[in-house]
Amino acid sequence: MPSVVTANRLDDGIVVYLAPGGAWTEDIVEAARVESEDEVKALEATAEEAVRERLVISVYPMPIEVKDDGTVDPISVRERIRASHRTTLTKDWYDVPL
Repeated sequence: MPSVVTANRLDDGIVVYLAPGGAWTEDIVEAARVESEDEVKALEATAEEAVRERLVISVYPMPIEVKDDGTVDPISVRERIRASHRTTLTKDWYDVPL
């Protein structure tokens, strides 16, 4: 199952994903996707460097589903909420597709 590495940006708390080349992106579609456990560990090692540099916090891998049209969906409801960037209750929070 494909996975990506996610974290929260330290300066504003926004959910981010590790992109190819070691950059961070807010868009899960742009995240580096890996298949094997060794590849996940390599991404985590890259992400841990960003933790040491105090760019991100709470780094962890998460499984995703890549659809035929190229969209990327997190597997868990928790991660779908995080990916929507709506982690506080607002009037439009209930429109988050779960």
